[in-house]
Amino acid sequence: QLQLVESGGGSVQSGGSLRLSCTGSGFTLDYYAIGWFRQAPGKEREGVSYISASGEGTNYADSVKGRFTISRDNAKNRVYLQMNSLKPEDTGVYYCAAYYDGVVPGTGLGVKEYDYWGRGTQVTVSS
Repeated sequence: QLQLVESGGGSVQSGGSLRLSCTGSGFTLDYYAIGWFRQAPGKEREGVSYISASGEGTNYADSVKGRFTISRDNAKNRVYLQMNSLKPEDTGVYYCAAYYDGVVPGTGLGVKEYDYWGRGTQVTVSS
């Protein structure tokens, strides 16, 4: 069974940085478009960023543009989310998700666009 595993979460102060990592357990991410999502307590899961299988296509939520950068290293079977200038409102559980095809049919920021999900990693930003 396909499993995605997130890592890199933690607690930082406002203005700090974290780098999240997503890898496939038992399978290669080469042919999968990957999305990052987050969910704060009491809120719906929201799309943060997306990257196509080739890495040529990316998309970001307006709330993170200019602060977050998504990238992938297929040789290492990893997708990264570099998060800079973190704010308290970035707090939540961050999930990576995979879609089996090079490019998702939509924006890449919709929950329903993805087939497989990880269990998430907690990010806490204090003011």
